[in-house]
Amino acid sequence: MRSVLIADDEDSIVWVLKNFFEDKGFSITTTSDGTEAARIIKKEDPAIAILDINMPGKDGLQVLREAKRLKGNGTSIIIMTAETTMTNAVEAMKRGAFDYITKPVDIDELEVTVERALEDRRLRGEVSTLKDRLKEKLASETIFVGESKAVQKIFKTIGRIAPKDVSVLITGESGTGKELVAKLIHSNSTRNEGPFIAMNSAAVPTELLESELFGHEKGAFTGAHERKEGKFELADNGTLFLDEIADMDKQLQAKLLRALQEMEFYRLGGRKSVKVNVRVLAATNQDISKLIAEGTFREDLLHRLNVVEVNLPPLRERDGDIKLLAEYFFSKFMEDMSIERRGLTKKALTELEAYTWPGNVRELENILRRSSLLSPNLILSTDDLALPKKRMRKKSIEDIITAKLEPFVERTSGELYDSLMPFMERPLITLVLKKTGFNQVKAAEILGINRNTLRKKIKDLKIKRIKTKD
Repeated sequence: MRSVLIADDEDSIVWVLKNFFEDKGFSITTTSDGTEAARIIKKEDPAIAILDINMPGKDGLQVLREAKRLKGNGTSIIIMTAETTMTNAVEAMKRGAFDYITKPVDIDELEVTVERALEDRRLRGEVSTLKDRLKEKLASETIFVGESKAVQKIFKTIGRIAPKDVSVLITGESGTGKELVAKLIHSNSTRNEGPFIAMNSAAVPTELLESELFGHEKGAFTGAHERKEGKFELADNGTLFLDEIADMDKQLQAKLLRALQEMEFYRLGGRKSVKVNVRVLAATNQDISKLIAEGTFREDLLHRLNVVEVNLPPLRERDGDIKLLAEYFFSKFMEDMSIERRGLTKKALTELEAYTWPGNVRELENILRRSSLLSPNLILSTDDLALPKKRMRKKSIEDIITAKLEPFVERTSGELYDSLMPFMERPLITLVLKKTGFNQVKAAEILGINRNTLRKKIKDLKIKRIKTKD
């Protein structure tokens, strides 16, 4: 869009500039009033505005200030004036002017400035588009799937803490999605246009961890052929995610603590401190309180990292999420690997829900990926899944009773306890009586109730003696 607003109360200047830029193919709007110039910028968002400082209504600096306050406005503003004072020049640039020119105007120089402003606007548009795409990409990569109460609680916590610029400690077993939660916190924070830098402390050799975290200067050690920025520096104005923080040795923990307190550190071999503005999120699958008691983790560092703790539940405690996760992964595989969408037999889903998932969501994804690749079946069976039987959970009595009670709870609106308890007691007492050959003394002992109480329940529940075959 090659549109230019020319705002000046000198008619001769407006006439010259208007004719010149129209000949160059620009769309021109003119005004001699500062208030009107501000209105045009707000309403029409021209590519370029050339503003005189001294105008009726509002002066050029006031119009500039108002334009910069407009959200989404991309007008590049060039200030011109006959007053060649340093104050005006500094003030104009400080308030965000693209450039500052003096009268009498060198029209060729102005044309070059306008072309540079147009190029700057185009580049800003490209950067904005790129940022939007990166945001979308990050959002698409940070989908935490789940509808269970445990997961909904996590979502609420993320919503509360993401906009607050505080350190967060994310805890949970391996494979529960700690880095995913860190990315969600970042993408929903005020730092979401800044970098998200992750470092796994357990994956870096101890002797290289300090250099990886804080960087090093050329010649700091053998092989340091050039200066290298560390993760802290790369994360400036963004978020640094320190995974497996408990694996960091205690000496480096002290340096990390200072960096967190001061937002300042030294590169390895450096003499000049580096200042940064970083939000730190940390994660561990270990019991840090136990490590503190053992003397391998600093308590003061824990307090600095753990302003808020987010504990992720293991998959085995996320009731109802297995099916949802499986559907999500099957859709993901279809897109990533160009394969037909898979599904699960009812028995296969039951088996997945009975599995203990020591590797949590990561293990589920890997098992479903492997099964989808190796099996010719579109609907995967228990044989396709090939889960280790020793990892299957046996349903507890409470699980079984709960499953049987759920339909009654859904259908009944009142007096549920009085309605259900006879149905619970009658089969229990009958089974125990049958087991003891209807010996009430033994039955009362097994049930843990008084014999008179048992006799009364037999009568109230109308339990009749069942003849057993000899």
